[in-house]
Amino acid sequence: MMNNSAVVIEGLRVRRGRHSVFDGVDVSIPRGRITGLLGPSGCGKTTLMRSIVGVQKVRGGTVSVLGEPAGSSRLRHRVAYGTQGAAVYADLTVRQNLQYFASVLGVGRGEVERVITEVGLQDQSRQVIGSLSGGQASRVSLAAALLGSPELIVLDEPTVGLDPVLRAELWGLFRRIADEGATLVVSSHVMDEAARCDRLLLMRSGRVVADTTPDELLEETGERDAEAAFLTLIARDEAAHAHARRERRGGR
Repeated sequence: MMNNSAVVIEGLRVRRGRHSVFDGVDVSIPRGRITGLLGPSGCGKTTLMRSIVGVQKVRGGTVSVLGEPAGSSRLRHRVAYGTQGAAVYADLTVRQNLQYFASVLGVGRGEVERVITEVGLQDQSRQVIGSLSGGQASRVSLAAALLGSPELIVLDEPTVGLDPVLRAELWGLFRRIADEGATLVVSSHVMDEAARCDRLLLMRSGRVVADTTPDELLEETGERDAEAAFLTLIARDEAAHAHARRERRGGR
């Protein structure tokens, strides 16, 4: 399993102040697939992604990425991270932003033209970011993440705030990238995006309540759509935890 996994997380513990975000999370993410990290806001999706790219302080456990410890300097050109919102400079053009990021990464100028074409921004390449729509600005951030053809691309809610047409276009791009061999981890709280993923990690209150596929999720719950299926899993999870609490009280 390890050889087929882009990310292996074992016993991950993360605290924020006095609050425990994760208390022993185990996760394995397959190579060359789109893994959707889904769940409501505040469930721990961003913390998990930050742990994968090595920018999150952890209290325990291990995070292995492409066979290296998360955050290792050897992963610099192999892992890309797209944060929430457009992480670009509003007063520079699309091309200027990407040329800057390419210089930081040490990749050739040909990469800039490649990613501009990849995200469909040829006509906007000379526009300053501040003049673009929200969806176009998000595409620039995605283009920056694609520079150098990283093996693992981690995207934190890249479709938030976009209309259904733009969301569908971005997911089409994610699929093409994965089909070319890259591994994508994409977070979302929009449950209908679950069907576009190869693998699903469904989260709730710092726990992974399901590690499954879209088809398996519907089959297991007997529901017709991902949102209803997720709610069914949440109800089961809450019932199981309530039962465990009663058992603990009864054993005292």
